[in-house]
Amino acid sequence: MSNDPIDVSDLGAALPAAAAALSAEDRAGLVNALKSKLQNLAGQHSDILENLTPAVRKRVEALKGIQSHHDDLEAKFFEERANLEAKYQKLYEPLYTKRYEIVNGIVEAEGVKSENALKQEEGQEKGVPEFWLTAMKSNEILAEEISERDEEALKYLKDIKWCKINDPKGFKLEFFFDTNPIFKNSVLTKTYHMIDEEEPILEKAIGTEIEWYPGKCLTHKILKKKPKKGSKNTKPITKTEPCDSFFNFFNPPEVPEDDDDLDEEAAEELQNQMEQDYDIGSTIRDKIIPHAVSWFTGEAAQGDEFEDMEDDDEDDDEEGDEDEEDEEEDEDEDDEEDEDDVKNRKKKTGRSQAGEGQQVERPPECKQQ
Repeated sequence: MSNDPIDVSDLGAALPAAAAALSAEDRAGLVNALKSKLQNLAGQHSDILENLTPAVRKRVEALKGIQSHHDDLEAKFFEERANLEAKYQKLYEPLYTKRYEIVNGIVEAEGVKSENALKQEEGQEKGVPEFWLTAMKSNEILAEEISERDEEALKYLKDIKWCKINDPKGFKLEFFFDTNPIFKNSVLTKTYHMIDEEEPILEKAIGTEIEWYPGKCLTHKILKKKPKKGSKNTKPITKTEPCDSFFNFFNPPEVPEDDDDLDEEAAEELQNQMEQDYDIGSTIRDKIIPHAVSWFTGEAAQGDEFEDMEDDDEDDDEEGDEDEEDEEEDEDEDDEEDEDDVKNRKKKTGRSQAGEGQQVERPPECKQQ
């Protein structure tokens, strides 16, 4: 194995373009700091290898060769999977378009253009009313987010789409609404920027600012309080405060630029909020959009419950094994205690017999500390 020092001579040229804005002195300091960091990391690995015998070191080198081949295959796998996903996403699009047209009464279920639908009797239902609202409420995660007040707005939801974004990596959700008396927006979006899509690790999320009509905001509620007796102001005091709503989804938690601004408790709370937010977004992307009609009918919810039951059974089995082990340990302890009791009784019997024949000097009692 070669123990040559890591080549960092061209590190300055490899710095991001943003570093070009630094002064020459600062830039040189940044380069030196990076060189030092890389050489320290390389030194740690070389120390481990230097402590190995030559034979073991050669085996490790062989393993590294195998790992390198594995990494190449894995990179190809991720590339081919991305291409395959993109290919099938295009194949899904015509199906999603047909679904949209039927749900919103643009075409009839047989595929005939809805020219006849315009001539339908007044008051007759078109399409599938409250399709997306019903589908979302069937999902346990989303149902917890939807309040009764939200339902009035979600009745106007016509379609949900998602697409992948590459710069930065992540995905975007789009919610298309019919004209409604709650807010002005026809489209609400939610974009997720990912640090790592495979893990996945969320960097941040960005939502649409909703343009509420006066008095229609669903994410805040107005509280009215009567003035105190004898107060000069006879008008009721009003104030607004945040309330639970699905539409809080479009106002995600903000990640501060400097982590030092957060204490440990605040950082943990922010992490929980981001995990919950991503859970909602990925549920809509991976479950609701591709299988909407199954969620509308409730079939998908039953399948989800079955999966949860299987998970619970596995947990119960693990807990049962632990309980059995605990019981066996308790039994072993009981057996040991019984043996100790028998030995103690024998000792007491021996002492009483000796006392009958001769007087035995008893040692002073010893109290355990």
